[in-house]
Amino acid sequence: MPPPPIAAALPGAHLGMVVAASGSGGATPPRAAPRRGRRGKPGFSRRSAIKKSFHQEQVVFSTPVPADPTVAVIGGGASGLSCAFALAARGVRSVVFDTGMHGLGGRMATRFVDGGEQLVFDHAAQFFTASDERFQRLVDEWLDRGLIREWSGLVGELEAGGRFRPIPSLTPRYIGVNGMRPLADAMLPETDMIKVLRPCWISKLEPFNGLWRLFESEKPRGEYDAIVIAHNGKCANRLLSTSGLPLLTKQMKRLELSSVWALLAAFEDPLPVPRIDSHGAFEGAFVRDVDSLSWMGNNTRKLFPMQTGTPECWTFFSTAAYGKRNKVPQENIPKVAAEKVKEDMLGGVEHALGLSKGSLQQPIYTRVQLWGAALPMNTPGVSCVFDPLGRAGICGDWLTGSSIEAAVLSGMSLANHIADYFVSNGDRPEEFANGLHEDLNAVEGHDISQFPGLDTQTPQVAEAQLTPSI
Repeated sequence: MPPPPIAAALPGAHLGMVVAASGSGGATPPRAAPRRGRRGKPGFSRRSAIKKSFHQEQVVFSTPVPADPTVAVIGGGASGLSCAFALAARGVRSVVFDTGMHGLGGRMATRFVDGGEQLVFDHAAQFFTASDERFQRLVDEWLDRGLIREWSGLVGELEAGGRFRPIPSLTPRYIGVNGMRPLADAMLPETDMIKVLRPCWISKLEPFNGLWRLFESEKPRGEYDAIVIAHNGKCANRLLSTSGLPLLTKQMKRLELSSVWALLAAFEDPLPVPRIDSHGAFEGAFVRDVDSLSWMGNNTRKLFPMQTGTPECWTFFSTAAYGKRNKVPQENIPKVAAEKVKEDMLGGVEHALGLSKGSLQQPIYTRVQLWGAALPMNTPGVSCVFDPLGRAGICGDWLTGSSIEAAVLSGMSLANHIADYFVSNGDRPEEFANGLHEDLNAVEGHDISQFPGLDTQTPQVAEAQLTPSI
């Protein structure tokens, strides 16, 4: 993720699919999962279903690692892409599977809306910072290529009633010059070591003859020497629940995530936001004491500071508490729920700005989106998780926090871990087990205005608010 509650974003890459290199030998397959009863009928309970998934028989691969192994990376967000990139740097091929219809990047997402004038919204990650030298090298490369720039716009805290307090930043804040999504392509080098398949929703993992078979519904999607789960939430849980990887399943299902609504809104005229004499109007604000609102950011001012006379495009995020009370299936949001959320959040904007009820100008465009898996509410504090017996791993920002930087470093860490395992030929699996038994500890920071492990009252809060990590 990620950050304020959402994290970062990237765009689409070349499409393609590769069938991985095969190997000889076998793996101990998992026992078939007991058939579940239907909800509401005798014999079914969510708790018993989860318990059964924890007691799957462990898959154990005993065959030698082939000379040219291939890894399946399930998830094309920042962590999955950085994992594929780092694997390629170590000479390991990979195939990235992603569900994105418009591009890669996950929560590094930018929406472009054509309607006379183009409207542009960063609707997940709002900005990012760098503190680790490994990530800083990537950031410096993006700067040299003109893909990102420092964001010097005014950012602070906005209390209900329109009271604004600037937050100084001790670390540069970075944004994509054309939004967050184009950074995804930038993470994938021009190489035949990485193939991308999207949109593709991997629905089943199956060990067979020393390899992992992947399926989209019942359609085969190749065989691979190792797998990486680079996403989380209910889809990842379903994928792992019958995989034969009980330790990975248990760690993933321990994860608790907040839910956050995003509202994209364009206004014909500038909003009446507080101004600071020496800085002008704010471009981003972490909102306090408003139930339906935790962040508001002016994409137009942020991305196109010299542009005038065009509509203002704003991204608003709800609080986690509001998201929890108003959670619906994010893949199919009921119209009545979408309308309620829009009205509640626009009402929150009025309250935050100190406007009288009903006085906010009507937006010329709106869209709501539910990030059902936003900021982590607990974390194991390890950079990656790897099961050497099953040749499978997990990466993601939630393992150490919720930011673009955390996601990228997690993917890099897992890639190097897998590459080292391959170099060992799998002869000493006990040396490569990582993160399988760590407890997940509760963290604060379920709203975009908070960040796990940081004091939100210090100047550092602005540095950490990468995004809404969902």
